[in-house]
Amino acid sequence: MKKDTQNLTSTQSVRSVRTSLDLESIKQDIQENLQYVLGKPASMITLNDQYLAVAYSVRNRMIKYWMNTVENFFMSPTKAVCYFSAEFLIGPQLKRNLISLGIYDTMKLATHELNMDLDSIIEHEPEPGLGNGGLGRLAACYMESLATLGVTAIGFGIRYEHGMFHQTFRNGWQVELTDNWLQLGNPWEIPRPERVYDVFFGGHTEQYQDANGKTRIKWVPGKIIKGMAYDTPIMGYNVETASMLRLWKAEAHESFDFQDFNIGDYYGAVEMKVAAENITKILYPNDEQLRGKQLRLEQQYFFVSCSLQNLIDMHLLKNASIDSLPETFAVQLNDTHPSIAVAELMRLLVDKHTLDWEDAWKITQNTFSYTNHTLLPEALEKWSLPLFSSLLPRHMEIIYDINQHFLDDIRTRFPKKNLRIDQLSLIDENGNKYIRMANLACVGSHAINGVAELHTELLKKHTLSDFYAITPEKFSNKTNGVTPRRWMVLCNPRLTSLITEKIGDGWIQNLEKLKELEAFADNKEFLAKWWLVKQNNKREQAEYVFNKTKVSLDTNSLFDVQVKRIHEYKRQHLNILHIITLYNQIKNNPNVDIPSRTFIFGGKAAPGYEMAKLIIKLINSVANVVNTDPDVGERLKIVFIRNFNVKIGHRVYPPADLSEQISTAGKEASGTGNMKFSMNGALTIGTLDGANVEIRQEVGPENFFLFGLDAAQVEDLKSSGYCPMDYYNSNEALRGVINRIQSGFFSGGDADLFKPLVNSLLYEDKYMLMADYQSYIDCQKKVNALWQDQEAWTRMSLLNVARIGKFSSDRAIQEYCRDIWKIKL
Repeated sequence: MKKDTQNLTSTQSVRSVRTSLDLESIKQDIQENLQYVLGKPASMITLNDQYLAVAYSVRNRMIKYWMNTVENFFMSPTKAVCYFSAEFLIGPQLKRNLISLGIYDTMKLATHELNMDLDSIIEHEPEPGLGNGGLGRLAACYMESLATLGVTAIGFGIRYEHGMFHQTFRNGWQVELTDNWLQLGNPWEIPRPERVYDVFFGGHTEQYQDANGKTRIKWVPGKIIKGMAYDTPIMGYNVETASMLRLWKAEAHESFDFQDFNIGDYYGAVEMKVAAENITKILYPNDEQLRGKQLRLEQQYFFVSCSLQNLIDMHLLKNASIDSLPETFAVQLNDTHPSIAVAELMRLLVDKHTLDWEDAWKITQNTFSYTNHTLLPEALEKWSLPLFSSLLPRHMEIIYDINQHFLDDIRTRFPKKNLRIDQLSLIDENGNKYIRMANLACVGSHAINGVAELHTELLKKHTLSDFYAITPEKFSNKTNGVTPRRWMVLCNPRLTSLITEKIGDGWIQNLEKLKELEAFADNKEFLAKWWLVKQNNKREQAEYVFNKTKVSLDTNSLFDVQVKRIHEYKRQHLNILHIITLYNQIKNNPNVDIPSRTFIFGGKAAPGYEMAKLIIKLINSVANVVNTDPDVGERLKIVFIRNFNVKIGHRVYPPADLSEQISTAGKEASGTGNMKFSMNGALTIGTLDGANVEIRQEVGPENFFLFGLDAAQVEDLKSSGYCPMDYYNSNEALRGVINRIQSGFFSGGDADLFKPLVNSLLYEDKYMLMADYQSYIDCQKKVNALWQDQEAWTRMSLLNVARIGKFSSDRAIQEYCRDIWKIKL
């Protein structure tokens, strides 16, 4: 009995060291992790060992909340959200988890007493290469908000071994390097070798008679890949709830062939392993070639199949009947990438669980909902029939059946309605036949949403108008949001402290409380403190930029920032046209009065997107000239921060004075960078595109620099015969800018280097830069004028923060729960 008591006491002690939030327990846990988990003597401990030991200590304290969330789900009638996304750009986890658990200060002291530096440890943490841009970052914000709001949630995706790429520059050109983010270990994930599913590819289908004499279909695969789960807890802020991110790694069904090895074919012996693991090797392979397209489709089907098999298993653990699946899980398809899930769930229900077609279809539709993220036709995924049918022959049959049922149904329901059946069909019959994945998602989901008010209206009017005509009740808007815990509390502690001192910390979980700041908009003492916070953030950013680029920044200059994926519709080159306009003014009159500006760029171009890469080259080429021209002095500086990611975003948003949101109206679905900038007190210059429209409504038109054509005017101008050359001929300043580029002035005399870009502007200008140029230049003059009045600028900065509450991801998740997932909070 005494021995049992001692064991119990020992167990309680271990549990306390692993889970307690006090200083001494945390210190002991870190030391034990170094010794017993990492096996390192004190004399050999590296910075990476320190990071891993601290991270394991933090994870230990998260796991109990995670386990409680899981147990509550299985022991109660709780409905869970499953978020299917090809990307989860979760960013570094250590500091976020410390803040969520409320132990950041304690950990700082603990590490200090152990002769460690927490800031260095946090900076050392690698960026998880699980996403690229706004789509993946949104998914990450939503997972954090789901946990914070107490909603049971699982994010399903792919455990990419390598991220998209690590961006560097060579002679101003983007160069893509391998992103080895897993090289030194990932302490946040837990491998689940027992949680493995088979995924079929290729082969053929066969008919057979089941025990009841009913004709069934059997898929005889050409190859089988295994998917293994890796789980990461996503801690909610100041709550006892954690979401789960479950990512799948591809493995060979048989990883080693002894027969091949024994006859000397050493590569052949592991060929299956290499081929299988390629599926989860890299985020977004270049899909210009057929092999790249095939790999993209393999990736999408692989993670969807693993996730749905897993989801059904979990459901059957909780409920005896497969029929109630939609009552257990609400599955959100994050854009078209996971839309093959519609056909896969039908396959699992009909072929594996032997449901009738009608019953299976009802379950499928009630389970899925679909978020559309794009208005660009080329971004709505389509797969060629030969590729699709060779890779997924059973799904090809199912999609044909879905299409037949769907088209027969609408012909019956709308006999007199003039519908465009060819546009509703899941199969594009024009020229080479394709499967339209957005159409599949629309047909197979009970709800369809856009991600900003303008975006949703344009979906109804244009992109998905045919579906809106027959099922208007499916459509709703859910404007994107971002989590203030990462994009204010974590990345801008100075502003967080200032706000909290004035209005308390309730705003961190209810961003609408920031409205209380409006009472201090005319308080000169408070505005001075607000300005000082921004200046201190700028000084910190200037030090970082100098260490990375050796470019010295004037912290009294206006920090003008555009960081986002490089794409023609996002119009980074319009920004450059403005910079060259200012440069020309200085060259024409070196004494011209131009307020100092620092232009900061960041973003990656897709490896196969040559025009985007040429835009990067132009930015760097202009920077090389402007930054070294003695006539310019300190008035203009240009910096392109390489390899933009979440970690760099932490540095870029807080010091920004001006946020460039200048996409062509009607092209950006929403944007989330615009929200992050506003949350951190930057003013916005932008078009009426995406969420800009709603940001302007919320902060007030007088606190937003608006320019350019709106979406309707863009369409009208295009339909009336848009001629960009007319703007070149009639606008002397614009002509001077274009002429300077095409003369070779920024390219060492090479007049051909930027010719493709210049020609695209003069003869096509798909994204209307020439039409918006003068309006943009005039608006920038208003920016300069306001910048001269520090108090007025600071007041507008404060009001942007005070009125940004709508754009919290908490609000977005609450709307999804209420309107789409039917989950009570």
